[in-house]
Amino acid sequence: MIKRVKTAELFECETAYLKPLFESCEYPWELLGKIGALAEKLIADGMSGYRLLADDVLIGEDVIIPPTATIIGPCVIGRGTEIRPGAYIRGNVITGEGCVIGNSSELKNCILLNDVQAPHYNYIGDSVLGNHAHLGAGAVCSNLKADGKNVVIRGEHDYETERRKVGAILGDGADIGCNSVINPGTVVGKNTSVYPLTSLRGVYPSECIVKSQKEIVKRI
Repeated sequence: MIKRVKTAELFECETAYLKPLFESCEYPWELLGKIGALAEKLIADGMSGYRLLADDVLIGEDVIIPPTATIIGPCVIGRGTEIRPGAYIRGNVITGEGCVIGNSSELKNCILLNDVQAPHYNYIGDSVLGNHAHLGAGAVCSNLKADGKNVVIRGEHDYETERRKVGAILGDGADIGCNSVINPGTVVGKNTSVYPLTSLRGVYPSECIVKSQKEIVKRI
């Protein structure tokens, strides 16, 4: 089973305001250092169908924001996204359309493509989540190693990210089970599902079911 890590192998980015960025980065962790600058540019330039919620927060049409959510910019929230009570968005966040940012979920320095769901008690830090990716309740994207050293992506080769913080890279359609921990620098391929209570580390192929670290089967 091939472990793919390149941006074009993991994502079909059709979101107009994100597509040039995705096309410019060979590897997805290269996106992480560019999120804040892109968010600031989109806010400064404005987009049709979007309005400023605050000086550094741009939201699309039909975005739902409850009074108990906290949003710190720079931040761009795509059309039709639902933010639920207690959500905490704390800067350098860009979403596509139709996402769900759930109750008590926390996001920072991350990109969510279209229709991503992080509906219950999730943490997403320094991460990229592909179209229709889903986090089960309590699943977290851990972004900092215990030793504080730079994160290395360990697949069929080792990739030096030169970044101290790298969370999860979830390909389009990835589905993470409840209360799973995605350790720093983990890559999950397209349409791969992960059992609940799994500790993920390394690179996982596309179109698979991850039952445990040692048991990975091809999806039939």
